[in-house]
Amino acid sequence: MSGVRENGVIVAIDGPSGAGKSSLTKLLAKRLGYIHIDTGAMFRSVALMARRAGVACEDDAALAELCGGLDISFCRDGESCRVLANGEDVSGAIRTEEIGLLTSCISARKPVREALLSMQRKMGKKGGVILEGRDIGTVVFPDAEVKFFLSASAEERGRRRFLELQARGEAATLEETIDKVVQRDRQDEGREHAPLRQADDAIAIDSTDLSIEEVLELMEKTVRQRLAAAQQG
Repeated sequence: MSGVRENGVIVAIDGPSGAGKSSLTKLLAKRLGYIHIDTGAMFRSVALMARRAGVACEDDAALAELCGGLDISFCRDGESCRVLANGEDVSGAIRTEEIGLLTSCISARKPVREALLSMQRKMGKKGGVILEGRDIGTVVFPDAEVKFFLSASAEERGRRRFLELQARGEAATLEETIDKVVQRDRQDEGREHAPLRQADDAIAIDSTDLSIEEVLELMEKTVRQRLAAAQQG
């Protein structure tokens, strides 16, 4: 790797559901002073704007037009990153249950995925960003300077999810939660567009027996080593 981008490096964090990607991405971005490009928030922003415009999630032509006129950006605000859609702070508006349900449909539409892929590449090309998902290191930024593939056993990921549901007062059993994690893995690995897989040059981290702090320290150390090597090169 020769040199660094204008704002640093691109860090891609991929892995299955429940591996801790979102929490670790936010913490790592804070440690490094990087922007966290929340790809899920981008899909939620499209869903919010589609709902406001009365665009049905099956109307690909209208969705393509909507995305063509949509500008999504992120900015650091103290401890967190804010989500802006056409200059409006939508950080809270995109987190409702209604928008979450609509996002599930919106995110499966090809015109939306293509439009957001282009946006994500434009946002991150100067570096100084961290993205997490299932195809960041393989599809969105195959040229990312640092790639992690974060995983944990299905049992551990199911246990973590079960504890989250319990904390929210939602009814669930540990067994059925683990079963849903396994089902989600099959869907992600078998989907036609951008299936979940580990990039050949990604650093694999199994967090089954590691704390968040242990994984975070490993990631931060790796990124800083890559930065130092790039600056020397």
